[in-house]
Amino acid sequence: MSTVYGLVTLDSRGRVADRTAMKALGWAPGRRLDIREHRGLIIVAADQQGVFAVTKEGHLRLPAVVRHWCGLTAGDRVFLAAEPDTSRLVVHPPAALDAMIAQAHAAALGGDRA
Repeated sequence: MSTVYGLVTLDSRGRVADRTAMKALGWAPGRRLDIREHRGLIIVAADQQGVFAVTKEGHLRLPAVVRHWCGLTAGDRVFLAAEPDTSRLVVHPPAALDAMIAQAHAAALGGDRA
């Protein structure tokens, strides 16, 4: 299965409510997760030994420490890339999106931003 994308707004408790991504990953309530930051991205992987879990409502909740790692606050929109083949979700915070887009635009426009 190919990557499934989504764009969601974080609520005040860090909830990522995107049923399409969760369904594609097959993550049911209670599924144990490992959550890590890597180069400005949040990597969420299914892990039986994981400290975190899918909520009883079937949502992903990014703990405060994770949100702090990437400077996320309530109301921020994040881009999701769910990879069912690896049972992994990559959360792209706004700062990471800005950097990727700037790099892509520079490459496409030859460094000319005018």
